[in-house]
Parts: sequence; C-alpha cells; structure tokens
Amino acid sequence: MPLKKTISFLYVWTAVLLLPAAAAAAAEATSQIALYGSPKYTGNWQHFDYADAQARKGGRIVFPAYGTFDNFNPFIFKGIAATQVAALTMDSLAVVPADDISTAYPLLAEKFELTDEYVGFILNPRARFADGSKVTADDVIFSYRSLVEKGSPLYKIYYADVEKAEKLSPSHVRFYFKKGSNNKELPLILSQMLIYSQKDWEGKDFAKPYLKAPLGSGPYILESFQPNKYLVFKRNPNYWAKDLPSRRGFYNFDEIRYDYYQDTTVTLQALFSGNIDVREEYIAKIWVTGYDNDKVRNGEIVKEQIPHNETARLQNFSFNLRRPQFADPRVRQAIDLAFDFEWARRNLFYDQYDRLYSYFSNSGMEARGLPQGREREILEKFRDRLPESVFDTVPSNPVYGDYRSARQNLRRAVALLKEAGYDFVDGKMTHLESGQPLTFEILSNSANGSSFTRVMLPFLKNLEKIGIKAAFRNLETNVFKNRLDNFDFDVAIITFPISQLPGNEQKEFWGSASADTPGSFNLIGIKNPVVDELLEGLVAAQNKEDYQAHIRALDRVLLNNHYMIMQWYSPYHRVAYHNKFAHPQTDLRVGFQPYTWWVKEKK
Repeated sequence: MPLKKTISFLYVWTAVLLLPAAAAAAAEATSQIALYGSPKYTGNWQHFDYADAQARKGGRIVFPAYGTFDNFNPFIFKGIAATQVAALTMDSLAVVPADDISTAYPLLAEKFELTDEYVGFILNPRARFADGSKVTADDVIFSYRSLVEKGSPLYKIYYADVEKAEKLSPSHVRFYFKKGSNNKELPLILSQMLIYSQKDWEGKDFAKPYLKAPLGSGPYILESFQPNKYLVFKRNPNYWAKDLPSRRGFYNFDEIRYDYYQDTTVTLQALFSGNIDVREEYIAKIWVTGYDNDKVRNGEIVKEQIPHNETARLQNFSFNLRRPQFADPRVRQAIDLAFDFEWARRNLFYDQYDRLYSYFSNSGMEARGLPQGREREILEKFRDRLPESVFDTVPSNPVYGDYRSARQNLRRAVALLKEAGYDFVDGKMTHLESGQPLTFEILSNSANGSSFTRVMLPFLKNLEKIGIKAAFRNLETNVFKNRLDNFDFDVAIITFPISQLPGNEQKEFWGSASADTPGSFNLIGIKNPVVDELLEGLVAAQNKEDYQAHIRALDRVLLNNHYMIMQWYSPYHRVAYHNKFAHPQTDLRVGFQPYTWWVKEKK
C-alpha cells in the first residue's frame, strides 16, 4: 500500500515512452480501483462516511511540527522536507479513504481503466493547478519520471513493475506492467502518486532541495513560511475539487499553520498558553498527569482518545546488521531478553501502552500460534532454509513478571551468547575468537529522546549485568537522519510506518535490493533470500486468503530472525485541543482525521 509519509527514498532510470495508442484492447472505464472485494462507495455517493459534508468553513487552526526543514519536496534523498507541504498543496490521481483502504476513488482522475496489462487514468477536465492551468497527461508522466529518475530510494522498488507510461491524449495516460509482474497492488500504488506541474519545474533539478513550494493542484497554497519556524497555508477559494465527493467535508479551515518545536514536551505549554490549538500526545505519563489544570477541568481544553484501526506503527530498537557484532541472531535475541517492557509499562507508561508483538500489530494479519493452513504450506517450501523455531515455537516477546522471570531471561541471554561464541572475560561479555567485548551505542533523535531516557536506564543496567556495555545518545533530528541515511549506527530507535495493506513498500523495508542503498528504508540491512521470496509472493498474491497468508509467513520469518526489539503502541490517538473545534462523530475507527475538523460557530 502506498505510504502516506516518507523518510528517505532511491532513484533509477525507468523507461517512460511517449508512444502512439496502445495495441491492446481498451478497457471499460470505471469509477473505482478495488484491490480486494467490492468498493464501499458506489452509485451516487456524496461523501466519505467519516467526513461531514455540512462542516462549517472558515477560521484557522495551529498545529505543532517537530525538528527542522530545508526544502518542500518529501520525495528526494537530500534534505529534510517541511511537514504537510505536499499533502496540502498537491493532489493525487485518486483517494484511498480511511474506511475503505483497499479501494481508490476519483480525484485528479475521474475514471480508471484496469486490465492485466495496464492501468489507465482519464483526468477530470476540471482539474487545475493553483495558477489555473490544466492538469495534463504530460504532468502525470513528468511526475512519474521525476520520482523514478531523481526521487528517493523507495521509488526504484515502488514502481519496478512498470514497463512504460504512455500518453494517449492530453487527458489520458496508461501505465503498462512488465510481463509476469503479477503485482496486484500496482494500480492502487500508481493512483496515489502526487502530480507536479511539468511547466513549473522547467529549469530546476527535481533532486535538489528548494525552499520554493512547487505549483500544486491541492486545497491549500503555501502563503508564507520561515525555515525551521513556521508554515502558513491558505485555503484556495478556487480549489477545483472542493465539490467532489472525495473532498466534501475536508479542508474546512481558511488557514492552517504549523509552528516548529524541537521537543514534543514543550508543546504542552504551547497548548495551554494558546500558541497552538491541537496537540497529539505521545507520552503516557503526560497524558495521565500533565493535563491536571483548570483549563482541562473547566472544559476549555478537551482531552479525547480517538480509536483507530491502523496497523500499529513499528516503533523499535533496530539492529544494524552491517555491524559484525549483530551478525548472529542469537546475539540479537540475547539483547532483546534484557529489555524489561513490563517495568516500563507499570512505572513509566501508566498502563497506557501494549507491547508490539508483530511487524503488523493491530492489523488482524499477525503471525499467531503455530503456522497453519496456507501459511504453513508457504513456509514448508523454505523449511531447509529456516530455523525449526519457525514451525514449532509460538512467536512471543520475553516477559518480566517478577525477579524470578528477570533472572531467567538474563540467564537465557547468557546461554545464547555463549552459543554464539561469547563468554565473560574480566566481567565483560567477550567474543572468544576475536577478543572483542560486546559493546554498542543506541541512537535516538532529540524530538523524542528525552522521553526515552527513563526507559533506557533499566535496559542499560540489565545489559551491564550480562557483561554488555551499551551507551545511549540523543542526536539533533538532522544529524540523526544523516546517520541513518548512511547506515552509521549500531542500534537506533526507529519507527516504520506500516500500511494497513502492506504491499510493495515492504520490499524497501526488508528486501535485499535496498539493503546497500544509502537513504533506503532497509536501515537494518536485511539480506535474507527467504524474506525476498516471501515479499515477491506477497506482492503477487491474487486473492485475499493468499495475501494474508504471505503476510503472516513474512511476519513469522522476520520475528524468528530477531532483527529488532519491539517497543509499544496504543490503539488510540490521544488528542488534546481547545474547545472551539468540532469534528464528525462516527463509530468508524478511523483515528485522528484533523482535516475533517472545523471551527465551531461562536455563540
């Protein structure tokens, strides 16, 4: 499934040809692209169910943003992109709603063609950029070429199964698939492409960072900004798609402002002082204890837990397999055994978090119990290349219940280290052949590092008990990003944004092809042929049962290799906001959807 957020992604030449009309028979145009099953919205539908078409327009809202920025293009390797510029100023070919995640609905494209050979997009004749110029097939092809030739690393893999792009008319473009690709998700992926104006980029290099917002066709225009300080977006009164069903009830504020901060905790006082309007809380202790004041008690500020159905963000301690001390999975498992999540949950998290237990936690597609049915059938093909634990051991995290379980976990860790060729030498866990003590550094970034310090102290102490010396360092956001982009770390606190429909992007996370590419999402450096084959099977799955079985098989293999130490997640978005805003009331578990909010009418 296409990612809504990017970190850093790769460029490669992919042929894009402007050819005469294709010889293949034309497909019947449709109003949706459905990956699995039937679309939720059919016929004369008016708006998505989690948006209020009668929402009041006007007013402004101020959000916090974190870190820094030096450009407005989130799709390139260089620099740090400003938050939300692309999301608010640019439109995609289609929209995938939060309550029907396997279907794309019209936006820039009003109709779709879908065959086994290609996907076609027929543009809406009303589609316009902010300067009034029409959105054309040339713009679509330019955007595609820019991403695959000069964009960040993800796009080499993301669009690898596209053979060519073809302009049939000024408003009609097709993307042809490579023979034998069997990439069922590719039409949905292509539909999520944000479209740039080819004319706007004349004389400019797409790969270079610019502090000039690109011309877009989206609901807002970037009116003003100050690098690393703020961004101000003004709603475009001439927005071409404001009355489309996929846009009704969205983007209700006349002005959206993002103010930049270096630490999430600082924004709590910014909320109370009125400098920001809305704040999503990421720290359990603050959510439980930090809002005990008159503004919350008298209802001036509202606290709300909004349930979501999203696959949990994969927050973890990632091992860098390029480091020789982490080459053996037994070493990685031993370090995992030293992490006492239960202590952190009781003493730091106020029982607000659950432990992540899968690469796809909260998705319904996790590897549970022992492999059965189609999942086992898939795994049996690789039995001679997999540890027996894949078949006979239920995946689970180590549990710290009391001092006895703590001792058992640490004893198990020492036993694994000894199996891997380590032992105590002068109190240090030392590799007996090389004579090197087991030491490493754990990196975090300044936006969340202060909150992690409390979590790290008992973890480091447990590691010390088994002879391992580990240090924790908190880096500025841009330094942290640069270290990750260049794989210059031992262990890092990383969050992978996992789609509700994991697909092609999983190759970028865990596939061998991206492991040696600076700036890729394969920060761990996984090069596992079985993982690669499971990823291919996942992308090629043609029905829901086979797709979910491949997800579970992939999850089980990744878990058994101990590539990361799982952290925690919440099934809620915790949001605090000034009581001048309203949002749709719905039973749909779509989470925090701020662009469906509006300013209440003053009484």
